Amino acid sequence: MTVTGDQRWLIALDIDGTLVHDDGYLSPRVASEVKRVQELGHLVVVATGRSAVNAIGVTKEIGLMDGKLIASNGAVTVKINHDHPKGFETEEVITFDPTDVLTKLINSLPDAHFAVEDAQGVYKFHKHFPADALGDENHETPLEELMHQPVSRIVVLSPEQETEEFVDTVATLGLSSVSYAIGYSAWLDIAPLGVTKASALEVVRAHNNIRPDQIITVGDGRNDISMFEWAKAGGGLAFAMGQGPEEVHAAASFVTDAVEDDGVASVLSGFEGILFTRSLG
Repeated sequence: MTVTGDQRWLIALDIDGTLVHDDGYLSPRVASEVKRVQELGHLVVVATGRSAVNAIGVTKEIGLMDGKLIASNGAVTVKINHDHPKGFETEEVITFDPTDVLTKLINSLPDAHFAVEDAQGVYKFHKHFPADALGDENHETPLEELMHQPVSRIVVLSPEQETEEFVDTVATLGLSSVSYAIGYSAWLDIAPLGVTKASALEVVRAHNNIRPDQIITVGDGRNDISMFEWAKAGGGLAFAMGQGPEEVHAAASFVTDAVEDDGVASVLSGFEGILFTRSLG
């Protein structure tokens, strides 16, 4: 039976390290479980640090044919429409002036690689990034051309640094005018102040009239901590992937299996058990 109204849950899923492996592989078991909970009537929302262009293909693989996709760590929200040439229609892009933040970062991390994503989802970068790390449309430009135009995201890659050293360096910069999250490696995503996966998900939750205590979030990275905290604050549940860092585990309600062991499927296959436990409460 398909649920409606206040019986519906919102299930927010990260992509990299959560839905898909490092090489982009999506387990059929994971895809099947995601499709199953959608068919029950629940709302599945992908919330990712990827650009919308790089994320839209995954939404199709897990059966999301409509609804919202949250990209760029909450700065970009699009409406899924696989009949559109891009696969989506842009609904909201939140931008900020990158000049001050980039200046601080360049001074402290002179050897790092920098990129910005503009309001149209186009990336500019001044040093090489790994294949597929940025959107389909990206252009190499001089460093100064990354400044002085509104952007929805700054990306910093510092491959010569160990992650903990990178974390310590970023912490000393006092980036109080923006929101930021550090990935597994020396990778930094910077969004407008107050903009996170959680802030964008709250808009989707409210629009769909889903109860705050009927939320499940699943992720593996530091940029997922905001949505973990958001889910837990409303009485919902947060699941960290088994291979995630300890601080991500500590922020979650539970730790599930690693991505290689289909952690998302482990959570969703137990969904009816979650509902039963809640009914007893």
